[in-house]
Amino acid sequence: MTEERITARKNPLLQRVRKLLSSRKERQEAGLYVADGTKLLEEAVKYAELDTVILSDGVEADLPQNVRLVRVPEDVMQSVSPMQTPQGALFLCRIPQQKVFVPQKRMLLLDGIQDPGNLGTILRTADALQVPVVLLEGCADPYNHKTVRASMGAVFRTPPVRAEWEQVKAALQREKIPVGVTALSDTARDIRMWELRDMAVVIGSEGQGVRPQILEQADARLIIPMDSRCESFNAAVAATIVLWQMTNL
Repeated sequence: MTEERITARKNPLLQRVRKLLSSRKERQEAGLYVADGTKLLEEAVKYAELDTVILSDGVEADLPQNVRLVRVPEDVMQSVSPMQTPQGALFLCRIPQQKVFVPQKRMLLLDGIQDPGNLGTILRTADALQVPVVLLEGCADPYNHKTVRASMGAVFRTPPVRAEWEQVKAALQREKIPVGVTALSDTARDIRMWELRDMAVVIGSEGQGVRPQILEQADARLIIPMDSRCESFNAAVAATIVLWQMTNL
């Protein structure tokens, strides 16, 4: 494997990395996204399609022969890495081809989850429990570097599916799979009273919850019991509880 060396902070490759880190549009147009960290790089080698790897001096990695390898001084890595304390590994992966939505029981639907950290945490948990996840409208970019980091490689192993609610609802109806939504309402029933293994469950956005349209079209409203002093759960925590209930056989 040929190793290149870059010492200029304004090198075209590093400029491109900065654009990919800051712009969802840039990632979509290029078909590339950026991730960082030595542990994530190990996962990417096994599960993702690596394009370019940038390593700081002194950092080593076992890479495929067809990957472009670039070596930089630590100060240059510091200038381009999104981490306050870089681990010395920054890499570009190809965005996988979008998968077609396939309706199935025991599925999690995310509606407007906008925080990259929350989204990544949910993807990580769902991957660990082998529950498929669908991103509905308004969700954060799963290939934002913050999402990728929080997912701890889940986006490499199980690329998320994106679909629109109307398409998803129609497909679930054809398969007679009921839709449950988490909701803070008087008509919602304790999630322990439902067979979540037989349902597709929607988790709503951090601020607004599930969209009114989805609430109206859902087959069941679910609530996670909590102390009356508390207003709600964080979206990632709520998703984790639902995922556990789905798989707690």
